[in-house]
Amino acid sequence: MKNFIILLLLIAVSYNLKAQNSSTNGKITGKVIDAVTKQPVDFATISIFKQGSTSPFNGGSTDPKGNFKIDNIMPGDYMVTVDFIGYKQYKIAHVVVLSTNKNLSLGEILLAPVQTQLKEVSVTASAPTVSNKIDKLVYSPANDLTSQGGVALDVLQKVPMVSVDINGNVELMGNANIQFLINGKPSTIFGASITDALQAIPASQIKSIEVITNPGAKYDAAGTGGIINIVLKDNNIQGVNGSVNLTAGTRLENANFNINAKKGKFGVNAFFGGNANLTSATPSSGNRTSYSNSRDTVTNLGQNGISNFKRSGYRSGISFNWDISPKDNLSASVNFDHFGNNSNGYVNNYQTTSIGGGLPIDTNSVNNSTNRFSNNSTDLSLSYKKTFAKKDQELDVLLEQSFGHTTNNYSQEQDYTNVSYPPLGSIGDNPGSDKETNIAIDYVQPVTEDFTIETGAKLGIENINSTVNTLTLDTGVYKYNPLQSYKFNYNRKIYAYYLSVNFSLFNKFLDGKAGLRDEYTVSTSDFPNTIIPSYNILAPSFVLSHKLDKTESIKFSYSYRLERPEYRSLNPFYNISDPHNISTGNPELKPELGHNFELGYNKSFAKGANIYVAAFYRYNTNDIQSFTTVDSTLVAGGVTYHNVALTQSYNLGREATEGINLFISLPATDKLSLRSNMFFADRISDNPGSPQVSGFMYRINLNTSYEFAKDLAAEFFINYRSSQRGIQGTNPAFLFYNFAVRKQFMNKKASIGLTAANPFNQYVNVNSTTYGANFNQNSLRQIPLRSFGISLMYKFGKLEFKKDRDQQDNAAPDDAGGGGGGGK
Repeated sequence: MKNFIILLLLIAVSYNLKAQNSSTNGKITGKVIDAVTKQPVDFATISIFKQGSTSPFNGGSTDPKGNFKIDNIMPGDYMVTVDFIGYKQYKIAHVVVLSTNKNLSLGEILLAPVQTQLKEVSVTASAPTVSNKIDKLVYSPANDLTSQGGVALDVLQKVPMVSVDINGNVELMGNANIQFLINGKPSTIFGASITDALQAIPASQIKSIEVITNPGAKYDAAGTGGIINIVLKDNNIQGVNGSVNLTAGTRLENANFNINAKKGKFGVNAFFGGNANLTSATPSSGNRTSYSNSRDTVTNLGQNGISNFKRSGYRSGISFNWDISPKDNLSASVNFDHFGNNSNGYVNNYQTTSIGGGLPIDTNSVNNSTNRFSNNSTDLSLSYKKTFAKKDQELDVLLEQSFGHTTNNYSQEQDYTNVSYPPLGSIGDNPGSDKETNIAIDYVQPVTEDFTIETGAKLGIENINSTVNTLTLDTGVYKYNPLQSYKFNYNRKIYAYYLSVNFSLFNKFLDGKAGLRDEYTVSTSDFPNTIIPSYNILAPSFVLSHKLDKTESIKFSYSYRLERPEYRSLNPFYNISDPHNISTGNPELKPELGHNFELGYNKSFAKGANIYVAAFYRYNTNDIQSFTTVDSTLVAGGVTYHNVALTQSYNLGREATEGINLFISLPATDKLSLRSNMFFADRISDNPGSPQVSGFMYRINLNTSYEFAKDLAAEFFINYRSSQRGIQGTNPAFLFYNFAVRKQFMNKKASIGLTAANPFNQYVNVNSTTYGANFNQNSLRQIPLRSFGISLMYKFGKLEFKKDRDQQDNAAPDDAGGGGGGGK
């Protein structure tokens, strides 16, 4: 204790001496922004050199808003450099701090990505592939060749910390409960089917993907896995410009068009894109053995069949931006999305039942079925931003509405081939709607240069309506079945308020964010015998970051999150397209709660290499998972089905996941670049009444690109995801790889690309196992992923940088003089 007090006294004395010394010295301030995106660059390194010296004597890093402040600068002539991985170094040869002008502002400094090229008034640019910011990781697919002509799921396979399985299910740090946003806003497009929604977003429309594993208090607390924000391309630069992308292939076809225009204070962006997965046939087979409770009856069910599947969708929208004044901005957008899929096929059923060791009874049948799903979604947004004379003080008001209309239809008929049982059949029609309204207000108040307060409130209203109309086969005629037909209404209101602070401590030794969000949820449902209690959640979050030196940093973050049940998990509609495998929703689901911890380390190297390591621990309660039970008979709406596996979502105990993610980017030569993402995790599930289950998994991918010339490049990508044990079996492993080449023309305004996915394998074989107290099952699906495609791209128009060029003429970056300098 005595030594601790002495240490505190020494720290206090040294800090007091430093404060006295700093009062006689000056400071250098400024703001660093991306020259292409015009967004702040946080964690950029600022270095101060004495003239003639090769080693900096002082420096610091930018905060999340791109601002920096370097204190304790004695009067003199210095050189200042600004560095960040993936950007060109910005150098100001002469920065003079005078005794009469000790506080020097360098203004806004435009940091250019390494591949940015300015020529006259046109620009071709690409942001760094991966940028690691204090509270999020940003992936830019601009140079992603293997995803050209693809969709959002293809891009997500490349994103660090994100994994995509063979069925298109997305996980973030091993957790599938992710809140997806488009341009920072929620959308009903994700409510009906996340996989189909991601299949409807063309890769060529994506500007960047932001991964936020521990969101701050400003974000909704929903999503125990975190947030994935898909930022679509737009432009707020003077001039008219746009692009056209076309893709034709053996499996996927798409086309999209984007145009941006800005004149003076008014800008507009419009886009349209459509895509289609061509019809493909997927063979499948499986075997299930089940037992009666007394174990004296054994039933074996063998199945094989083929399903023909196709998917399509399109997106369109228009947005407006109006700079009412230098401090007032109004923006509005209208987006429309449509996507859907349909399938048809048959399944041969071979069932053998043995009772008490007697002779087996064979029951063979064939099931013919069709499924059709479609979703139409409209998103409206109106936002107002007000800035003030004080730097970084701002007010944001947002009103958004999202309308979704979903239809699920199926028909099936099971005919027996070796016994004289009457056929079973049903036709289901399930139209539904999902309406969301959000009203939010956010306010930012800088208190000092190192301390900022953010606060805001939000009201979210969601109304879900679902109608089920079912016809069942009765003596050869399909008749309306009132026992399998019903209406389901679900309403939810969320009242939220948050308070957070951004801070820098100990002369920028420690940067951080901390906040608390309060959300009160009221839910009602008219489903029989269902009462949903209201609940309140206090969701704290924080992130602390320390810059070890100009090339490496560490950060530690925490957030408390919840996962509210989504539409498809709540909807009690019975999907009986296969009478032996039935699924339904659960309107009584409770929210899942989660604690997320993460420790990250980032290191950049002189020649452009970069490494990011993140260790994490996640603990969830009321864990929402699908669970399958097998019964000899199931009565649904007055109809009896035999030997049925029923799959439904439940709140199943606790789940803990711990692991590590490693991302490496390495420019091996001037032409060869390597990028790899490795993910290792162990998931432990504790469910009351069941033994603890531990499931280890890993995912490794490698992206290799080679530049033959400035306008010719090739890329190879391979991804392997291991199998993983779950609470009822093993999820399958799979391997996926593709090749791509791109040739650019007309000063990179046009390009042609060729892609090949899994060219040497017609199918990806997906083996899985499922088991329960009275059954075990194995299945094989052969997914046809082999495809070949050709992509065409053309950019048109010019981007005008009149203001930037004027400022560059007045203050060249290499000689800023005493007045400092970047452009705006």
